[in-house]
Amino acid sequence: MENITASEVAGLGVGAFLVLATVAAPKIDSLISSSQRSSLGMCRKCGDLKMVACSTCKGTGLAKAGGAPFTFLDDLYQSVGGETEVTRVKCSKCRAKGHFHCPNCSKRQSL
Repeated sequence: MENITASEVAGLGVGAFLVLATVAAPKIDSLISSSQRSSLGMCRKCGDLKMVACSTCKGTGLAKAGGAPFTFLDDLYQSVGGETEVTRVKCSKCRAKGHFHCPNCSKRQSL
Protein backbone atom coordinates (compact mmCIF):
# COMPACT_ATOMS: atom_id res chain seq x y z
CA MET A 1 0.00 0.00 0.00
CA GLU A 2 2.97 2.27 -0.40
CA ASN A 3 3.08 4.94 -3.07
CA ILE A 4 -0.66 5.15 -3.70
CA THR A 5 -1.44 8.22 -5.73
CA ALA A 6 -4.37 10.52 -5.17
CA SER A 7 -5.96 9.46 -8.47
CA GLU A 8 -5.87 5.80 -7.39
CA VAL A 9 -7.59 6.67 -4.10
CA ALA A 10 -10.17 8.72 -6.01
CA GLY A 11 -10.74 5.82 -8.41
CA LEU A 12 -11.25 3.44 -5.50
CA GLY A 13 -13.73 5.85 -3.93
CA VAL A 14 -15.69 6.27 -7.17
CA GLY A 15 -15.70 2.50 -7.75
CA ALA A 16 -17.00 1.86 -4.23
CA PHE A 17 -19.69 4.51 -4.72
CA LEU A 18 -20.82 2.91 -8.00
CA VAL A 19 -21.05 -0.54 -6.40
CA LEU A 20 -23.10 0.83 -3.50
CA ALA A 21 -25.35 2.79 -5.88
CA THR A 22 -25.96 -0.37 -7.92
CA VAL A 23 -26.90 -2.36 -4.84
CA ALA A 24 -29.19 0.42 -3.51
CA ALA A 25 -30.88 1.19 -6.85
CA PRO A 26 -33.84 -1.22 -6.48
CA LYS A 27 -34.73 0.18 -3.04
CA ILE A 28 -34.50 3.78 -4.27
CA ASP A 29 -36.59 2.93 -7.34
CA SER A 30 -39.22 1.31 -5.13
CA LEU A 31 -39.38 4.37 -2.89
CA ILE A 32 -39.76 6.77 -5.82
CA SER A 33 -42.38 4.66 -7.63
CA SER A 34 -44.40 4.26 -4.43
CA SER A 35 -44.39 8.03 -3.96
CA GLN A 36 -45.48 8.63 -7.55
CA ARG A 37 -48.31 6.10 -7.28
CA SER A 38 -49.69 7.67 -4.13
CA SER A 39 -49.59 11.15 -5.65
CA LEU A 40 -51.61 9.83 -8.63
CA GLY A 41 -54.16 8.20 -6.32
CA MET A 42 -53.11 4.67 -7.24
CA CYS A 43 -52.39 1.75 -4.95
CA ARG A 44 -48.92 2.25 -3.45
CA LYS A 45 -48.03 -1.44 -3.62
CA CYS A 46 -49.23 -2.57 -7.06
CA GLY A 47 -50.08 0.58 -9.02
CA ASP A 48 -53.70 -0.61 -9.56
CA LEU A 49 -52.55 -3.84 -11.26
CA LYS A 50 -54.28 -5.80 -8.45
CA MET A 51 -51.28 -8.19 -8.19
CA VAL A 52 -47.73 -8.13 -6.79
CA ALA A 53 -44.73 -10.26 -7.75
CA CYS A 54 -43.73 -13.13 -5.48
CA SER A 55 -40.70 -12.21 -3.38
CA THR A 56 -39.29 -15.74 -3.43
CA CYS A 57 -39.15 -16.31 -7.20
CA LYS A 58 -39.21 -12.62 -8.25
CA GLY A 59 -42.24 -13.22 -10.46
CA THR A 60 -40.78 -16.06 -12.53
CA GLY A 61 -42.62 -18.95 -10.90
CA LEU A 62 -39.33 -20.83 -10.48
CA ALA A 63 -37.14 -21.03 -7.38
CA LYS A 64 -33.87 -22.69 -6.48
CA ALA A 65 -34.11 -26.21 -5.15
CA GLY A 66 -33.92 -25.92 -1.37
CA GLY A 67 -35.97 -22.72 -1.23
CA ALA A 68 -33.13 -20.19 -1.29
CA PRO A 69 -33.92 -17.14 -3.44
CA PHE A 70 -31.79 -16.17 -6.41
CA THR A 71 -29.04 -13.72 -5.57
CA PHE A 72 -27.76 -10.61 -7.29
CA LEU A 73 -24.62 -12.47 -8.40
CA ASP A 74 -26.66 -15.29 -9.96
CA ASP A 75 -28.68 -12.76 -11.94
CA LEU A 76 -25.53 -10.91 -13.02
CA TYR A 77 -23.77 -14.10 -14.09
CA GLN A 78 -26.76 -15.24 -16.15
CA SER A 79 -27.14 -11.82 -17.78
CA VAL A 80 -23.62 -12.03 -19.24
CA GLY A 81 -24.38 -15.42 -20.76
CA GLY A 82 -23.17 -17.75 -18.02
CA GLU A 83 -24.99 -20.93 -17.19
CA THR A 84 -25.41 -22.00 -13.59
CA GLU A 85 -25.70 -25.52 -12.25
CA VAL A 86 -28.73 -24.56 -10.17
CA THR A 87 -31.73 -26.84 -10.15
CA ARG A 88 -34.93 -24.85 -10.52
CA VAL A 89 -38.24 -26.07 -9.19
CA LYS A 90 -41.73 -24.61 -9.14
CA CYS A 91 -42.07 -21.94 -6.48
CA SER A 92 -44.07 -23.31 -3.57
CA LYS A 93 -44.92 -19.90 -2.12
CA CYS A 94 -46.91 -18.67 -5.13
CA ARG A 95 -47.63 -22.13 -6.62
CA ALA A 96 -45.56 -21.27 -9.73
CA LYS A 97 -47.81 -18.35 -10.72
CA GLY A 98 -45.19 -15.72 -9.93
CA HIS A 99 -47.64 -13.30 -8.33
CA PHE A 100 -50.23 -12.79 -5.59
CA HIS A 101 -53.35 -10.67 -5.29
CA CYS A 102 -52.42 -7.27 -3.89
CA PRO A 103 -53.15 -7.21 -0.14
CA ASN A 104 -53.85 -3.46 -0.16
CA CYS A 105 -56.39 -3.68 -2.99
CA SER A 106 -58.06 -6.71 -1.39
CA LYS A 107 -58.60 -4.70 1.82
CA ARG A 108 -60.15 -1.81 -0.13
CA GLN A 109 -62.57 -4.07 -2.02
CA SER A 110 -63.80 -5.84 1.13
CA LEU A 111 -64.66 -2.56 2.91
